[in-house]
Amino acid sequence: MTGAAQDHRAGLPAARGDGPPPERWSGSGRALLRLLAVQGAWSYERMQGVGAGWAAAPLLRPLAQQDAERYRAAVARSAEFFNANPNLAGLAVGAEVRAEFDGLPPEQIRRLRTALCSPLGALGDQVFWAGLVPALVALAVAGVALGGGAWPVAALVAVYALVRLWTARWALRTGLASGMSVGRVVTASWLPRAVPRVGPLAAFALGLAAPLAAAWLLPVVAPGHVAGVLVVAALGVGLGQWLGTRVTAVRFGLGALGIALLLRWVTA
Repeated sequence: MTGAAQDHRAGLPAARGDGPPPERWSGSGRALLRLLAVQGAWSYERMQGVGAGWAAAPLLRPLAQQDAERYRAAVARSAEFFNANPNLAGLAVGAEVRAEFDGLPPEQIRRLRTALCSPLGALGDQVFWAGLVPALVALAVAGVALGGGAWPVAALVAVYALVRLWTARWALRTGLASGMSVGRVVTASWLPRAVPRVGPLAAFALGLAAPLAAAWLLPVVAPGHVAGVLVVAALGVGLGQWLGTRVTAVRFGLGALGIALLLRWVTA
C-alpha cells in the first residue's frame, strides 16, 4: 500500500505541501476551544508554548494511527517555546500541524514556529491591544457616562468574546490551509490593512469618552478635583517611567477612567 493511500485511510492529508488540506480536520473543534485558553499554562520558560501544544494535540492525534513515535515527537515540538498575540496563535498552531502532516523536516518546522513569533505578536498587539480593545473599552465608558448603566459593559464583553472566537477560528483554519505559506497568506489578508485603521478608531473613541466621563464625574469643578487630576497625571508619568512601554497613554487613560467610573457608581 502506498504512503498516500495509508494517509487517506488514516484520515490524514497527503504527505505533500502543494495539495489542499482535507475539508474537515479531525479534532479542529477541540483545538479551537483550547486556543481560547492558550495562555492558561503560560510560563517564562516556554511562554505560550504549552498552551499551543495542548491546542495542537487533537489535530495531531491521527498521526498516532500511523506512527506513534512520530505523533509523540510532533506533540513535543508543538509545546516548545512560542510567544505571539493570543488572538493570532492559531495561525502558528495550524501552520505547524499542517507542516507535520506534510512530512517536513523537524528543524524546518521549528524555524517556521520561531519565525512566526515576532510578526504575529506585532500585528496582533497593534490590531487588538492598541486598537480594538481600547476602542471597545472607551465606547463602554462613554455609554456608562451617557446613562447606559451596566449594559455598555456587558456589550463590551459580548462583542470582544465574539471577535475573539471569530479570530481564533479564522486563524486556525488559515494556518491549516496554508502551512509553510502562512506568512505570505497573512501578508495578503485583512490583518495588515487593519493596523492603520484601528489606531485612529481607538483615539476617536477615547476622545469621545474622556469629556463625557468628565462631565458625568465632575458636574461642578472644585479645587479638590483639580488636585485629583494633577495627582492622577503625576501617577501616569511615574508609571510610564517605571514600567516603560507596558503603560501607554491609552492604557493608563482608560484605566483611570474605569476606576473613576467605578468609584462614581459606588458613591452615587
